[in-house]
Amino acid sequence: METVDFCREIEAHLCQKNDGHLVRVVGPSFELVSGWAAQGVPLKVAFAGIDRYCERYYRKGPRRRPVRIEFCDADVLDAFDEWRRALGLAAIDAPASEPEAHERTSSSLPAHLERVVTRLTAARASGKADEVFDEVIDRIASELDVARASSRGVRGEARQALIARLTELDAELLRTARAALDEASRDAMVREADAELASYRERMAPDAFARARDTAADRLLRERLGLPVVTFQ
Repeated sequence: METVDFCREIEAHLCQKNDGHLVRVVGPSFELVSGWAAQGVPLKVAFAGIDRYCERYYRKGPRRRPVRIEFCDADVLDAFDEWRRALGLAAIDAPASEPEAHERTSSSLPAHLERVVTRLTAARASGKADEVFDEVIDRIASELDVARASSRGVRGEARQALIARLTELDAELLRTARAALDEASRDAMVREADAELASYRERMAPDAFARARDTAADRLLRERLGLPVVTFQ
């Protein structure tokens, strides 16, 4: 995507978040958004950062003025850093925000399990997957609900065993989700993953790029079905 097209898409999304009030991406704003494009921030990741800021802004009460794109910069860069880490791209030499400003605090294992169970329940209720997939979600959610009840007191080898089990369940969840897709949907997700990673292709070895593309496609699949990351990191 050309930089000017990237900026126009950002402008349109911000207009939507402002209930139709147009805030033009020009001058310093254009330079800011052009910088996102130059860093390789995917459009959907930029949208996620803008949405994150707007959600906080709206929670404060009635709006007094439209959101400007400059207000969203830190959240967009946070979302970009998270995306890069999730896909294993953090070690690639690319311009990014200052690392100390965007470090994530890790959550506790009990809190992680609670969030996963909540999101699995929501995914089950959404009706986006077939009945076979629903059965897998129910079984995994039930197992995690039991684990959540005892996770606060889990230490040492038992804790490591639980964390390893979460990785196994995450892999099972993704396998089932992939199997539920038709070929056209799978191909569409791979194309979208390729587009997200386009700025990294020339800087990555073919096998590393293939792994990143698979991870990106899985991320898009999770978004489509509302699935959480069960693995605890």
